[in-house]
Amino acid sequence: MSEMRNVSSNPHVRDNWTTRKIMMVVAASLLIPAGYGVYSFGLNALIMLILSVASCVATEYIYEKAMHKVVTIGDFSAVVTGLLLGMNLPAQTIIGTVAGNDGKKVLYMGGLWLPIIGGIFAILVVKMVFGGLGQNFMNPALGARCFLLISFPVWMNHFMPMANDTMVDATTTATPLTALKAGQTAGNLMEMLGKTHISEMVTGKGIGGVIGETSMIAIVIGACILILAGIIDLRIPGSYIVTFVIFLLLFGPDKSTQYITAQLAGGGLMLGAFYMATDYTTSPITNKGKYIYGMILGILTGVFRVAGASGEGVSYAIIIGNLTVPLIERFTIPRAFGIRKEAKKA
Repeated sequence: MSEMRNVSSNPHVRDNWTTRKIMMVVAASLLIPAGYGVYSFGLNALIMLILSVASCVATEYIYEKAMHKVVTIGDFSAVVTGLLLGMNLPAQTIIGTVAGNDGKKVLYMGGLWLPIIGGIFAILVVKMVFGGLGQNFMNPALGARCFLLISFPVWMNHFMPMANDTMVDATTTATPLTALKAGQTAGNLMEMLGKTHISEMVTGKGIGGVIGETSMIAIVIGACILILAGIIDLRIPGSYIVTFVIFLLLFGPDKSTQYITAQLAGGGLMLGAFYMATDYTTSPITNKGKYIYGMILGILTGVFRVAGASGEGVSYAIIIGNLTVPLIERFTIPRAFGIRKEAKKA
């Protein structure tokens, strides 16, 4: 008698990519925008990234040991989550100087708990409670970021000038999105940010923001590695970005190139589109579903940025989009050959 085999449901994917290999390539590609963040913001950014990765890996290890499960930190998924979470945090929350009561500057180390709490929430609450890798209903890094934004809004929206520019201790610098939301027009945005050419917004030179989102060029270079390796395709990020731009052209307060560029390069859209919206677990598997999913994200992001209270909205848009994935797949996954749609009962 031939050996009985358990066969999983479709789709069946046959290639040499393992979870470990995929996550290692993703982590390597993330080092490009993360490295630019460290170059831009200095030691603060490096410490934030290390703490975030360490928190995610340690939480997964401790949980699996405590629950007597197979330890899976070797698949590098926790490392990727830690990198993404760290890149979604502001760099200024680590080390700085503030004036004491006597007027003298003293060393200030605040926010060391931010990546630690975020890492615990991402792995324990969003990932492991729902069964681990492949079972979570939303992206762990984004879930943690939204949790931190809601719980600690002041810390999460305090952006420091870059280390390469004139560093002002314990002060906040404007980001393109916060400037636009505050009423700045695209015409005077560059002057307000102290920039001379729109290309500086694309490269991220001297632009405030979280660690991994300031340089659109660095993010795109990292994403190209994933595209060439076949790990992600352009259906989700492409439909996401195109839909968002169309939404701005139809409903945005300004149709100028500077305004569109500021919206694309000034926030987390590019990082979210290429690295978080394409998460295998929380995105559709069908080609038609990917286009629909990307369009939903583009519309939601446009609504949040144009009509919302804050200037961002990418994180919330992707999480809401994650919740629509089961419904999208229900209507886009082809039925098995020979199976007819059941007639409605009278």
